[in-house]
Amino acid sequence: MPQTFVELAAQWFRDSGIQEPAGGVARYYLADRKRNLPVSTEITGYAISTLLYLHSLTGDAAALESAVRAGRFLNRSAWIAPLALFPFELEQPFAYFFDCGIVVRGLLALHRATGDQECLDIAAACGRTMARDFIAPGGDIHPILQLPSRQPMAREPRWSRSPGCYHLKAALAWHDLFEVTGDRDFETHYCNALEQALATHDNFLPGHADRERVMDRLHAYAYFLEGMLPRLGDPRCAEALRTGLDRASALLLEIGPVFERSDVRAQLLRMRLFGHALGAVPLDEAAASAEAVRIAAYQREDPDHSIHGGFFFGKEGERLLPYVNPVSTGFCVQALAMWREHRNGGVKTCARMLV
Repeated sequence: MPQTFVELAAQWFRDSGIQEPAGGVARYYLADRKRNLPVSTEITGYAISTLLYLHSLTGDAAALESAVRAGRFLNRSAWIAPLALFPFELEQPFAYFFDCGIVVRGLLALHRATGDQECLDIAAACGRTMARDFIAPGGDIHPILQLPSRQPMAREPRWSRSPGCYHLKAALAWHDLFEVTGDRDFETHYCNALEQALATHDNFLPGHADRERVMDRLHAYAYFLEGMLPRLGDPRCAEALRTGLDRASALLLEIGPVFERSDVRAQLLRMRLFGHALGAVPLDEAAASAEAVRIAAYQREDPDHSIHGGFFFGKEGERLLPYVNPVSTGFCVQALAMWREHRNGGVKTCARMLV
């Protein structure tokens, strides 16, 4: 019997070598050079969320064990206890706000699944550091801190090195911490980040004259849409989601024939489905169906176990780019699983399970 897209993705995480024996997960696999990039704390955090989601769909014990190993790596090898921060990569002298938020959300997902107190304690400590050291005096968020000084690095035009509405997805870590701990300071930090994002998101797109850079900014803008999930009952957020999906879809239609990212397609499909399930936006069934078809085409069955079951990052024209990506795999599997749920009677994936 053929494997499902979920089973294939779980096999890729298990057998491809993208996760090292110590638990860390590489940024992506270079298919043309047959090697992984270095282990990333952010990608390891995303991998935990993905593996736990796969486990929820299949009951695969190996996926849960891999998530536990990834959490142990973050807690025991990557965590810089004296600074209460996670570095970009091991021994790198800087930390990203965004990366820390993704790691915190992964650790909280592992705490929910296993009850591991260490995951909660470290997630809460990191969340407090994010509030203390990354929030600038004007209320926006410093993207990067130097380590060990924890001083903000100079901002640059590149979106990942500038403040922006995309930081709202990482700020979900504060919302999730509030839900677990009841500490209202965390909820206040999330609400402040939401107000900042709502006030600035209109200026984020297109944001660059180069179409490939605009596609990258679409990926970041979708993070803003995802970051609003807990507040889609707020009419302002529902309207921002509706107009944001329209703007992003139009740009994707324009740029996609030249350069397309699989994660962008998956992010938009997830938010169409979440928005519909939560009553915030009507679902364009035709657009959602077309996105699901295009997303599925990025997964490959291949004799090479480093590729088999993973999702590729994107395409230039019709040429598949040679990057098999854990984040693309996580986003795409979740989007396709949610689409399957929708067609079978309704989305069951809850917002806190967002990869």
